[in-house]
Formats: sequence, C-alpha cells, structure tokens
Amino acid sequence: MVRTHSTMMPLGTPAPEFSLPDTGGNTVSLSDFDTARALLVMFICNHCPFVKHVRAAIAEIGAEYQEKEVGVVAVMSNDVEAQPDDHPEKMAREVIEAGYTFPYLYDATQKTAKDFGAACTPDFFLFDGEKRLYYRGQLDGARPGNDVPVTGSDLRTALDAVLDGRPAPEDQKPSLGCNIKWKPGNAPDYFSS
Repeated sequence: MVRTHSTMMPLGTPAPEFSLPDTGGNTVSLSDFDTARALLVMFICNHCPFVKHVRAAIAEIGAEYQEKEVGVVAVMSNDVEAQPDDHPEKMAREVIEAGYTFPYLYDATQKTAKDFGAACTPDFFLFDGEKRLYYRGQLDGARPGNDVPVTGSDLRTALDAVLDGRPAPEDQKPSLGCNIKWKPGNAPDYFSS
C-alpha cells in the first residue's frame, strides 16, 4: 500500500467532463448535475483500508447532502486486473453493503481520474453551483490507526459553506489514502510510486 496525498487541483477549476457507467448499467455524466446546488465527486474503491475506515461517513454525508440538492457521485478508477476486489460486480455489492445512495461509477480507462488529478482513495472534490472547484482535500483527520474519530468535519464544513454562499474554507488539507492503482504504462505525470 502506497500512502499518497491528493494533488490539490487549483480552486476555481471548472469540473472536468465525465460520462461513466454506474453499477446499474446507467451512464452518469457531469451534465446530469446541471441543476444541483453543488457537486461532490469522490474517488473511492472497495478494497482500500482508508476508504473502509470512513465508508459509513461517506454514505451518511452523501445521503444527507443529496437531500439538500447537492449532486453526489463516487468514481472507482483502479486497475481491476491488479485489484480484483474493485471489479464492477463487487462495486455493485459495495453500494448495497455500504448503503450508498449516490451513483458509483467505473472509470475503466482511468481518464476521469487523470482529468481530475485524482491521486488517492479517498479523494474529494467539491464544486459550487457554477461547477467550479470550491474544496478539495480530506474528509477529516481520521486515518486507520490514528484514533481520530471519523466525523467528516472538513468536508461537512465545506459543504455547509458552499450551500450558504460563503467563501471556500481557507484551511484545506490534502486527503491521504492508497494510491490509485494505475494500469501498466498509464500512470499520470503527477504520480510517483
């Protein structure tokens, strides 16, 4: 397991286009969230201990803020040949077991991960109503084994602020997790093993 920090895409960056299949075979695209008050894009996977550690909070926050008209979507970009636990069939099971109420998308080509500059799982990108990057970074300070409670405080603060029309939080800490498992020869320039 390589511990990797998020790349911290510049704030104000427009949300990259995406069009990916969910676990039910439906295609979900950026344009599906045109009327959302904000958009949360999370790069996660099934097997990563960092994601497993915060899985319940991800499910809870997703459901809570969907009710507040935030678009929420998760993307899995790992190479499933290297990580068979992240295969789309297992993603479908993960949706049920974790209680995800948002689409869980499979980025088979890894293009979406590259377009977002996603580096780790979990990696969080929050866009405002104009689909400009407002927050990127950690869910909170909890990590496996560090005894910090999982609260989602950093991401919740950003979500509440964007919905209230307040400026983006100044203190944005990078997320930390397992590196995205790039296909052989497909790792982006920003990845260092």
